[in-house]
Amino acid sequence: MKKPELLIPASSLEVLKTAVIFGADAVYIGGEAFGLRAKAKNFSTEEMAEGIEFAHEHGVKVYVTANILAHNRDLEGAREYFKELKALKPDGLIIADPGMVTLAKEECGEIEIHISTQANNTNYLTYLFWYHQGIKRVVSARELSLAEIKEIRQHIPDDMEIESFVHGAMCISYSGRCLLSSYFTGRDANQGACTHPCRWKYAIMEEQRPGEYLPVYENERGTYIFNSKDLCMIEHIPEMIDAGIDSLKIEGRMKTALYVATVARTYRKAIDDFFQSKETYESHMDWYKEEISKCTYRQFTTGFYFGRPDENTQIYDNNTYVNEYIYLGIAEDVDNTQISFSLPENTIKISQRNKFSVGQEIEIMKPDGTNIPVTVLSMRDEEGAEIESCPHPKQTIYVTLTERAKPYDILRIANQ
Repeated sequence: MKKPELLIPASSLEVLKTAVIFGADAVYIGGEAFGLRAKAKNFSTEEMAEGIEFAHEHGVKVYVTANILAHNRDLEGAREYFKELKALKPDGLIIADPGMVTLAKEECGEIEIHISTQANNTNYLTYLFWYHQGIKRVVSARELSLAEIKEIRQHIPDDMEIESFVHGAMCISYSGRCLLSSYFTGRDANQGACTHPCRWKYAIMEEQRPGEYLPVYENERGTYIFNSKDLCMIEHIPEMIDAGIDSLKIEGRMKTALYVATVARTYRKAIDDFFQSKETYESHMDWYKEEISKCTYRQFTTGFYFGRPDENTQIYDNNTYVNEYIYLGIAEDVDNTQISFSLPENTIKISQRNKFSVGQEIEIMKPDGTNIPVTVLSMRDEEGAEIESCPHPKQTIYVTLTERAKPYDILRIANQ
C-alpha cells in the first residue's frame, strides 16, 4: 500500500506554517484572485513566495487554487496571474475550468495541474479524458462512494492520482457548482463569492397569501433544510486507502490555525498509526475522535462514501458550529533584542486571538500529539506593563506559563 498524501488548507501565511509544522504533506492556498474563497484572507505574491519557501524547507508541497469557473472578463487577468505563479514555482495548480487549464499550460506548463472537484469528476472516462490532456491528478466529486472511487482506480493508469476529501464542511451542491448564492444576493459561488445560503433558515409562502411566511418543518426539529453535517472519515482511513486514493484532502481555506492544527495533527497520527499496524490505528480511535472534536464542527457524517445520504446527514434545528475549544494564539520566541524590559522564564510572545486572563488554566497543543495543561502566571503588553487580561483582538502580549511553549505550539482553552 502507498501511504496517501495528507493535504491541508491554509488561509494565510500563519496558517500555512501551522499546517506544515502539524503534519501536512502538502498545503493548498489561494492567491488574491481566481480562487473559490474570495472572502478568505488569501496570499499576496510576497506571502505566497515566503510560504512556498517555508514549506519546501520542511519537505512539504504547495498547491495554488485557480478554480473559478471563468468568464471572458477573467481570462487576460488569469494569464498574467499564471505568469506570476511560474516564477513562484508552486508544486501544483488546482483548476476546474478547461479554459483556465489551457492558459496554465501555455504560461506555466512545467507546473502540475490538478483538476478541481468543481469539474464534477464522477466517472473513470472523465479521469481518462484529463489524463490524455496531460493531467496526472483529478479531485473526485463529493457525490462518489468509495466503491465508485475504487472502480475509477481500476480503470485509470497507475501513475494517475486520485484526490478525495476526507474531512470538512459539505456544500448543499456537493461538487460546489451552486447557484443559490448568485440567485439570492448576486454573489457568484463559482467566482469565489459564496454567501453560504445552505446555512440559512427558510420558510415557504403560498402564492395566494403573499407576505404570509409558513415555517418549513422537518417534524419539530426546525427549518435549516439545506444544512449538511460535516464530513469526517477519521474512523475509515483503511477504506480510503483500500479505494486507491492518493491524497486525503481536508476542507477549510477559511479556518483558523487551531482548526488546521487539530485536523492536521489528528489525521497525521491516524495515517501513520495505520501504516504501523491496523491494531495501532484501532487502539487509538478514541483519541482521534476526541481530538477531532476539539475544533469547530457541525456534527459529523461520512457523506456519500458508504451510499447516498439520508435525512440523518442534515442538521435541522440550527446553523451553528460546535466549538469545544477556543483559539488563543500561536507561540513565538521572545526576541530580547527588541524589548527594553526583562521577562520571567517560560515567557512566550503571541498575537492574541481571543481573550483570556492571568490565573486561567489553558492548554499547550503540540505537533507531536501531546496536550500540556498550564496556568497563566502573568501577562504583559508590548510596553512591558503587567495586565490581567487581553481583551483586544490581535494584541501582542507576553505570556508567562508554568511550562514553556515552543515556537508554533498552539495555545487553546476549553470553551466553558
